[in-house]
Amino acid sequence: MRKMASNNENIDINKDFLDKDDNSNHVLSQKDITIMAYRTVFLQASFNYERMQAGGWLLTQLPCLEKIYKDDQAGLAAAMADNLEFINTSPHIVGFLNGLLLAMEEAHEDRSTIRSIKVALFPPIAGIGDAIFWFTLLPILAGICSSMAMEANPVGPILFFAVYLTLFIIRPVWAHLGYNLGTKAVELLKEASGRISKAATVLGCTVIGGLIASYVSISIVSEIPINESSTISIQADFLDKIFPNLLPFIYVFLMYYLLNKKHLNPIVLIAVTFALAILGAFFGIL
Repeated sequence: MRKMASNNENIDINKDFLDKDDNSNHVLSQKDITIMAYRTVFLQASFNYERMQAGGWLLTQLPCLEKIYKDDQAGLAAAMADNLEFINTSPHIVGFLNGLLLAMEEAHEDRSTIRSIKVALFPPIAGIGDAIFWFTLLPILAGICSSMAMEANPVGPILFFAVYLTLFIIRPVWAHLGYNLGTKAVELLKEASGRISKAATVLGCTVIGGLIASYVSISIVSEIPINESSTISIQADFLDKIFPNLLPFIYVFLMYYLLNKKHLNPIVLIAVTFALAILGAFFGIL
């Protein structure tokens, strides 16, 4: 009897949830989400070194935000300001995050909650999307299709184009998935936002550490003569044996310190980096 009562109670709870979801008035239609998904192709339309994809991100969201806020100019302005903050994520599956945040905007969730979810999720989405598409699927496919093309097989370029076209066509899948998740799990996301932020921070630090070692290269080419027939390389015989990639590590965190604590302009730091590289190469140091 107790088991039957428990099952009936679960059925009633699920029924109430479904009825509540069905009766909710959504401002955005399925067509709006689909159009938004295809607008994600503009994500990198105004890519820059200060805010990365922020301009394209806002362009993607703007028609839906205008429909949500209608005559609420203050609400629209606040949403636009938040959507112009720094973001850099994977263009192929960014629609998932677009849809999720639009569902939260539609529910008029607190701005700080929406912002924290965005900041917490865009780095993992970037890592997942880049790892699957740019570093796995497309390079392998390009190698196979290039070999076929070199043998005058027309299937190679056609296959590569077909796969790339498929990635474009399925963009609404990610957008609708994120939107549907957002409408049903806003409360869950609000409760878990702290844990999501902490997990994303740990993941982001791990990814950044790997990127520093992989993409930042600083090598000292100078050598110290010991005698007439032998020399010691500062980089290979000294720095790399004590702490591999020490110089990239120091330089990256110096840039972080100057950006975060001293609030220097990123463009200035980029120019200084170029100047140091040119001078170091000219004098035979780097």
